[in-house]
Formats: sequence, structure tokens, C-alpha cells
Amino acid sequence: MYKSMRAAGLMVALMLSAAAQAVDGVAFELGKEGGHEMVRAAVQWQWQKRWLASGGRYVGGYWEVSAGTWRDAAPAGQNNSVTDFGLTPVFRWQSDDLRGVYVEGGIGAHFISRTALGGKRFGSHFQFGDHLGFGVRFGPKAAYDLGYRFQHISNADIKKPNDGIDFHQIRLQYWFR
Repeated sequence: MYKSMRAAGLMVALMLSAAAQAVDGVAFELGKEGGHEMVRAAVQWQWQKRWLASGGRYVGGYWEVSAGTWRDAAPAGQNNSVTDFGLTPVFRWQSDDLRGVYVEGGIGAHFISRTALGGKRFGSHFQFGDHLGFGVRFGPKAAYDLGYRFQHISNADIKKPNDGIDFHQIRLQYWFR
């Protein structure tokens, strides 16, 4: 398990260092579900492609690489933390000038350090993470982004048990470009 964690950490570090000059944004998230809490940091690279442009809006998106921790007030003998690494393509319906309200969704791959958190069992280290969210971009150059996400993470029944976990997240993002 620790070898795969080191490999995942090395992969994220290489991706970040190779493209550090091209990073378009950073984000920080706080999430909660029942007794489970999460904190996560992420970097983003915006796509140049625009789809379904109409009426001053279009569908665009970005790649997101994230790392975070989930915590649980687990009883003695149960795991109380999980480290999470993710890679997600995110599609966003937004205005042409990037200001104002947006709606987004994404489905990506996650690697978790442990297959249990409190009473939840995830079956495998590989997980899918999907989310739906909305928010608003504002400020000079539309650099600030405040949003909400509902995220579900599970292994899609690749391996049992597959309890999955859901998080309601508040997200603060800063766009460099």
C-alpha cells in the first residue's frame, strides 16, 4: 500500500512540476457528510475548446489534479483518515467573459490510501469521483470563484464492498488567467 501511495504522490508531483508554469488556477475545498469531513487542494488547467456557444454562454472546462484528506471520528480499532489523489476533467457551462454564475460537472479517477474510513468500506484503492456543482466567478479579471459541489466517490462495484461516500463541499478558487 505504501509503495502505491508513494507512486501516486510521485505522479502528482511530476505532473505539477512539469506543468507548473501553465497552471491556470488553484482551489481549496472543505466538505462534510455525516461524521465524515474532507479538505482538499487542487490545481487546474483550462481548456481552450468551446462547445455549444450560444447567447453569450458556452460549455468549456478544465483538468483538475487534487490531493486531500478525509477524516472520521472513528471508534478505537477503526481507520479515521484517508488520503485522496484525483484527476478529473470538469465541464463548465459559463459566460463568454467567465463572470457570473456557472454550472459544472465532472467524472474522474481517484486513488485512496486506505479502503476503509470509520464504518465505511470502499473495496479498492481505485475510486471514481463524480460531482455536480454551481458557483459564481467575480472580481478583477474574474479571478475569484466561490462554489458548491456535491461529490460522490465509489468504485462503481468493481470490487465489493462498495459503500461509497458523498460530500457537500464549499470551494474557493483563484484563477491566474
